[in-house]
Amino acid sequence: MQREVAVVVGVGAGLGWSLVKRFADAGMHVVAAARTLDKLEGWSRTHSTQGKIEPFACDVTQPAQVSGLFEAASASGPLRATVFNAGAFEMASILDVTPESFERCWRVGCLGGLLVGQAAARLMLPRGEGSILFTGATASLRGSARFANLAVPKFGLRALAQSMARELGPKGLHVAHVIIDGQIESERYRHLGEQRGPDSLLPPDAIAEAYYQLHLQPRGAWTQELDLRPWSEKF
Repeated sequence: MQREVAVVVGVGAGLGWSLVKRFADAGMHVVAAARTLDKLEGWSRTHSTQGKIEPFACDVTQPAQVSGLFEAASASGPLRATVFNAGAFEMASILDVTPESFERCWRVGCLGGLLVGQAAARLMLPRGEGSILFTGATASLRGSARFANLAVPKFGLRALAQSMARELGPKGLHVAHVIIDGQIESERYRHLGEQRGPDSLLPPDAIAEAYYQLHLQPRGAWTQELDLRPWSEKF
């Protein structure tokens, strides 16, 4: 009997890997997609899980590569969950943002969401079930100074998630957008946690648990947008 399949796109050392672990620990076959497999293959070999983790190289801005990703996923079993966690960001003054950097960030963070969302929906619609979850940020709601390269694709991704939810929800697919409002725990931000105090940064495993619970929600009580933040974050 084939396992249910989850696809996590945009897997790195933080939230992406925590999402892979959470869905695999639930016994699913998880296809973990990243631009390169340098670290993914090593992590996959060392993590003991009830399910299976399959690393896969994919550039989300390339339609053919996204199609190949979901063809590989569908060969392993029925697709039940897809998480789009990819993004790119270059902080810059609006006067210094180049057309090239602006387009690159938009292509990864927004166009990639469309391509992944489409591919997932095409596999899920014939069965009339499945969840498609998108990772947003504080920048999904407001564009701060020097953050145009992040806010523009995140605004667009949020709109995409809303449109998909309204169209696909009546057809059985749960589409949700998760706003990560705060810094995620990592070596890079350890100093902030030490300054602010315990639990002042978002634990990636706790975020992943929230995604998994969204996936489990019954269709009579679906969440379309969820915001997650630590106690220390002002909002």
